[in-house]
Amino acid sequence: MSAVPFSPLLARVAAIARQAGEAIMTVYASDFDVEHKDDRSPLTAADLAAQAVIAQGLASLDEVLPVISEEARACDWDVRRGWDRYWLVDPLDGTREFVKRNGEFTVNIALIDHHRPVLGVVLAPAMDEVYAAERGGGAWMRRDDEGWLPMRSRALSDPPVVAGSRSHGGSDAVLLEQLLGGPFTTLAMGSSLKFCLIARADADLYLRRGPTSEWDTAAAQCVLEEAGGAVLDLEGMPLRYNRGESLLNPEFVAVGDSEIDWAERLARAQE
Repeated sequence: MSAVPFSPLLARVAAIARQAGEAIMTVYASDFDVEHKDDRSPLTAADLAAQAVIAQGLASLDEVLPVISEEARACDWDVRRGWDRYWLVDPLDGTREFVKRNGEFTVNIALIDHHRPVLGVVLAPAMDEVYAAERGGGAWMRRDDEGWLPMRSRALSDPPVVAGSRSHGGSDAVLLEQLLGGPFTTLAMGSSLKFCLIARADADLYLRRGPTSEWDTAAAQCVLEEAGGAVLDLEGMPLRYNRGESLLNPEFVAVGDSEIDWAERLARAQE
């Protein structure tokens, strides 16, 4: 087994994600029940098992920080507004994919520092893939217990490849063509793996129209940014976190080629 090419903290968080993934896969192999939350999104025992593992793991770290998680009640804004550093967690992103048993679901753990994701781990336990990044340390991928490999996003390809959602709408073909300057091909994928496709140079762009929550994007944003890409709102500004009472993101675009002036393209496309 090769040496870990990044900090002890990122290695610990990756191990916590792996433990959560093992808990998820135990449920995945069973005849599990599906409940629904108030917003009609699905909930399984795997979500709750992963939440328990991650909460315990993060509480055991040297620096104990607050945690915001999809499966735990968030603190009121009056409390959160004073947080400079905290963990942002989605124990099981892509529960719809989990229920469909297509393997395209992830564990997402991000460290937020002054509204920015500065460390992120995305684990796809059914695919045995893990993506890890930290500010200034690059982005890394490991598959099937092989060694860690560095990732870099690519220059915009011709034709561009757009990562699309497996189970949600939220794309806009007209805006995409305007942004990309013409036709494109699509590659469907569930959960935060769409960002990872861009980070590992298998896709060029992911446009999300419609709501997402902050825990859906933070870990994968860190991975993509450290791979050379960006995640921007439709005004061309980087996605930021813990901005107010709502934990919903604005609509956004994730891109691999940071040499392009996406803010200018976005402004022109929305005129």
